[in-house]
Amino acid sequence: MSRLTQLRDIPPVPVRELSVVSADGSRVHVELHGPEGAPAVVLAHGWTCNTRFWDAQVRDLAVDHRVVVYDQRGHGRSPEAGPGGYSTRALADDLEAVLKATLEPGQKAVLGGHSMGGMTLMAAAGRAAVREHGAAVLLCSTGSSRLTAESLVLPIRAGALRTRMTAAVLAARAPLGPVTAVSKVILKYATMGRGSAPDRVDVCARIVHACPRRARVAWGHVLGELDLEARVRELRLPTAVIAGTEDRLTPPVHARAIAAALPQSLGLTELAGMGHMTPVEAPEVVTAKLRELVASYVTLEGAGSTAEAVSEEEVA
Repeated sequence: MSRLTQLRDIPPVPVRELSVVSADGSRVHVELHGPEGAPAVVLAHGWTCNTRFWDAQVRDLAVDHRVVVYDQRGHGRSPEAGPGGYSTRALADDLEAVLKATLEPGQKAVLGGHSMGGMTLMAAAGRAAVREHGAAVLLCSTGSSRLTAESLVLPIRAGALRTRMTAAVLAARAPLGPVTAVSKVILKYATMGRGSAPDRVDVCARIVHACPRRARVAWGHVLGELDLEARVRELRLPTAVIAGTEDRLTPPVHARAIAAALPQSLGLTELAGMGHMTPVEAPEVVTAKLRELVASYVTLEGAGSTAEAVSEEEVA
């Protein structure tokens, strides 16, 4: 094992951890990295993942950004859902709770989401907290509807049979079991590009296999019925889209449709040879895009705490 691989295997240490309460009482595990008062970035991971999915972005950005990552309900260190269960509304509720708990009133941040995390940002597009805190958005490897109809994971002709079979796969109750050479081959085929490095495949496999089965199945049902097309048109923030050309879970047709429907689209970047796990497969590209959005849309005044302004008013 190389020293670089060893370093990647060590999770970034958060400067603060929170347990945030969502609208239905569900608790959401949140981690804050980087200096307080620095420009903020809030990242939402995808289905079957956890905060570790963003390790590469956290390591780079936390040097000079305040990076907020959280475990979607039922994933990672966030317990199973409360009475609100699993739904796109719950995704939006949880994001709103995280934004309120980690950002000062009026503080702006770049919001990034991968796969179900991107769907989270679309689901929350009209929420007050997104309007208050959102400066710009990055959507990675995601879709707004027709996930089962457009998926290319099953190598059969498009049609009703493939759609039904894909929906069954998303909601399959079978345990994933331990990470093995065979399971990594299967995961790479389904979620990553052919040229993905073995260590990055291993990272994704360990993250995905750690997802609790009940949450995986419950969210799989939600994804199978997803329809957020109307919400895309409500995402009235400058928004960039990234997709891998070899993404079988959410093929580029989704990214192209989203980029065309966005009120303030910053365009689509298609990454040749990359699959669905773009933040892990092409971390440099994703991190650079987040930095670019911060530089363009988050001012120093919007990044810092309002506490300083309040103090200055009191002195005056």
